[in-house]
Amino acid sequence: MTMHMILALGILVLMIVMIMSDKFAFGAPPIMACLLLVVTGLSTVQEAFAGFVNPSVIMIAGFMVVMAGLMKTSLIGKVQSSMLALVNRGGYKSYALLLVVVMLGASLPGAGSTGYYVLILSLISTIPYNKKMPTSKLMMPLGFATNHPLIPFNVALFYGVTVSVLETAGYNDGLSMTKFAVVNFILALGFLVWSLVAYRLLPDHPITEASVDDEVAVTTEIEVMPAWKEYCTIAAFIVSVVGMMLMNVLGNASYVIPGLTGAFLLIINVLDFKEVRDNMGAPVILMMAGVIGVADALANSGFTAMIGEVVANTMGTNINPFILIFIFALLTSTCATFTGSNMGAVYIFAPIAIATSISLGLNPAAAATAVVISGWNGGYMPVDGMPAMILGMGKYKLPEFWLFTVPMYLIRIFALCVGAMIMFPVS
Repeated sequence: MTMHMILALGILVLMIVMIMSDKFAFGAPPIMACLLLVVTGLSTVQEAFAGFVNPSVIMIAGFMVVMAGLMKTSLIGKVQSSMLALVNRGGYKSYALLLVVVMLGASLPGAGSTGYYVLILSLISTIPYNKKMPTSKLMMPLGFATNHPLIPFNVALFYGVTVSVLETAGYNDGLSMTKFAVVNFILALGFLVWSLVAYRLLPDHPITEASVDDEVAVTTEIEVMPAWKEYCTIAAFIVSVVGMMLMNVLGNASYVIPGLTGAFLLIINVLDFKEVRDNMGAPVILMMAGVIGVADALANSGFTAMIGEVVANTMGTNINPFILIFIFALLTSTCATFTGSNMGAVYIFAPIAIATSISLGLNPAAAATAVVISGWNGGYMPVDGMPAMILGMGKYKLPEFWLFTVPMYLIRIFALCVGAMIMFPVS
């Protein structure tokens, strides 16, 4: 390891320890880590703080403003009432039903939809504490459920990346999209099973200031706004979500559409400037922006590429195919978790996994499928968008977060690799 690798890894570890200590304000450790990157010479000021102009951060910051406006409408009150009816009913059946509903809702935008997970997390954060079903038992499972469509028909992104890395490696035998979708379904089932089992392990604490006792129904008071403002706010929300979903079509414009719609809500006085400022600069946004600089420094130091080379050289030729795929899926997802770069992790490890499979005389389709999908299925550390939001909005301590996410991570990767080998036999 070079000195640059050691320094970058050391700053990453320090940041994680600071987050774990709970002695620093949420969002502060990544900012401090970025300052250290500049002081140590690992990054320029522009590189260390690049996260603050990162397109995804800009998009989510704008969407947080739009969500703040949507929370003032009667529509959100109706949606809340439906969720609250299940929360007030309480019990395991309501929890399971909420999980299934969120996973079915994820089918339309597909896995990894920023707009969808921000919507669900924002909704949960508005539900007052209820002993029958504490919202702290909902934030993690429902948040991660947004990444697991129960009917995975929208797999175009992952499928396209998989075909691309296979063709680049010289594999041109084709890949069935139907079988690829089934692999995603098996992955979703693995997540669902763990979430159902983990219900009793989830912590019980308020995530909002308000609370109700077991016998009192929850009601949410929303300030009534003129009908035309409600229609404009709902339209702004729809435009934002559609804009984010059409990212491949609209290009860079999709990143700023939420910000433009948020500005529109400011102009028509749905939100005042303080509300806009507070939502755009929320601690969650600072966390997301800060970790990008750390992630880039780790990648630029050559650390992740070095890990890939070491693995390729040490695996040998007698390794079990499932173990081979499982190891590469773990490496890819872990790299994506710590660097925040899903595509970067995939393009580092997928070619190595495919080349290793071919050299062993194995069909590389299973390895390529598992490695690509695994790039979006880490999440056991709160150093990326959705996990960071879940930790902050759910007011979890890091050990509470890990109690759910570490087993979830291992079960998902295991289910993913099993599904890939079933759908794409290696021999």
